[in-house]
Amino acid sequence: MAKAMGDYLIVGVHTDEITKHKGPPVFNEEERYKMVRAIKWVDEVVEGAPYITTIETLDKYGCDFCVHGDDITLDASGQDTYRYVKEAKRYKECSRTAGVSTTDLVGRMLLLTKQHHSCGEREYEVDKVQSGSISKDPSTHSPWTGISQFLPTTHKIIQFAEGKEPKPGDEIVYVAGAFDLFHIGHLNFLEKAKAEGDYLIVGLHTDPVVNHYKGCNYPIMNLHERVLSVLSCKYVNEVVIGAPYSVTADLMDHFRVGLVCHGKTPIMPDVDGSDPYTEPKSRGKFKSLHSGSDLTTQKVVERIINHRLDFEARNKKKEKKELAAYEALMKQKEVRIS
Repeated sequence: MAKAMGDYLIVGVHTDEITKHKGPPVFNEEERYKMVRAIKWVDEVVEGAPYITTIETLDKYGCDFCVHGDDITLDASGQDTYRYVKEAKRYKECSRTAGVSTTDLVGRMLLLTKQHHSCGEREYEVDKVQSGSISKDPSTHSPWTGISQFLPTTHKIIQFAEGKEPKPGDEIVYVAGAFDLFHIGHLNFLEKAKAEGDYLIVGLHTDPVVNHYKGCNYPIMNLHERVLSVLSCKYVNEVVIGAPYSVTADLMDHFRVGLVCHGKTPIMPDVDGSDPYTEPKSRGKFKSLHSGSDLTTQKVVERIINHRLDFEARNKKKEKKELAAYEALMKQKEVRIS
């Protein structure tokens, strides 16, 4: 949405010192710099951007205005971090994506809930009762932070999709997996896979399939959340939603796949005990790639668990500050009306 408001998008990424204002980040600053650079709509990244956005910051990088979601962001003192650019009329707002919440994801990891990938009518329902103990202080309820239901639509997927077909003669590379809690390990792997050809297709396994080979409450993100995460990566040209676990001859022929790649993670056998990469291996079109990173989804979850108390305190503090700011905003509107 921010890119659609202009011609060139610069994204400022804060350092790890952000903990003074928001609590501990899941990914360190170097990981976040690289991950933001890999978002397909981002033209430039400013490392170590100040948490409070000023007119001087906008002028320094030649920005006409800054964009933020419609959820308020507060500094350590409880003031709006965009107050200066708002006063100068150099601020624009876009709607926050309903149902996409870091707070919710943290709750899923800490409480090991499975409702986010249940089947049938509860397929996208969030465990609001249990997650509430992580995301909300019982005495507060912020209108911005918290749990909501993610409703996937074709319009949303089209917004993220590239929409370009491979050109004649393009070398088409195929990879498949869960790509849960998209992280720097996934990014490095996709970058290397794209370098093997011209057009990269990512097959995403369904939630039950991922749960079968990963166990516990994986995937943390449901299929549609993972689709949007992967589609936002600039190295990815196309996504197969609900790809078969075993790479079949039909799949390879249909997409004209010239090479199938897999990372260094263990390859779990299919339900019948067979190697899911038998077909590409038999054609001499299989290659194992090393991402160069040892970060895995499990290690991301471990980071959260190891800092559980920090995240609980962060969420409660954030809720209280946002509620106070929201109430102040409503009072201002009431005064204007009267």
